[in-house]
Amino acid sequence: MLTTLIPVARLELAHSFKDKIAKGIAPNHGILAYPVLMAADILIYDSNVVPVGRDQKQHVEMTRDMATRFNETYGETFILPEAQIREDVAVVPGTDGEKMSKSYGNTIEIFGDEKAIRKKIMGITMDSRTPAEPKPDAEKNLAIQLLKLVAPAEVAKDYENRLRAGGLGYGDLKKALFEHYWNYFAEARKKRAELAANLDHVNKILNDGAARARLLARQVLNRAKKASGLD
Repeated sequence: MLTTLIPVARLELAHSFKDKIAKGIAPNHGILAYPVLMAADILIYDSNVVPVGRDQKQHVEMTRDMATRFNETYGETFILPEAQIREDVAVVPGTDGEKMSKSYGNTIEIFGDEKAIRKKIMGITMDSRTPAEPKPDAEKNLAIQLLKLVAPAEVAKDYENRLRAGGLGYGDLKKALFEHYWNYFAEARKKRAELAANLDHVNKILNDGAARARLLARQVLNRAKKASGLD
């Protein structure tokens, strides 16, 4: 239904599609129609606020376009959602400086093996400047950007200032990043281990949630089908 509400040319202008094609990822329907899938996920639950990263804002705008076109054609049916973007985490960089994404293979796992995560963080490429050299662009350093996400603000600022002044080695900076990264997700790892040991509880939560979601989705779908004459 939604695929008839947006032209292919519009989908081809999506940042996510163009970015993947530019990186040599073979185009397919899944990549092209991803904004439509996202729109369905948003609209089917009457969502009015959608927390997203800055790179996903365009998809929310496309969702609004599809909902608006449907509403104009068949009457008020879908709620027009608004994007909610937290500036402090609007874009999370990956180990290569690009947006962190499994598609790009540049992620740092939350629940990964400690040794593997340490190796990945220590392997982040820095520039060739020596530790003694001041780095006036310290705020652009990838390790600093990641540190700001997992360390207390004052700690991250201290490392940034030390890097800017000179005298802080990149190896020491990355060691600090690993320690804060590992500690930041310690509680999450503990909770995940507890859940993994009680899968019956997990499955009950998933089934209960699916039932509630299915009920709401059915109401919205029926409303859309009735408005468009498909009921």
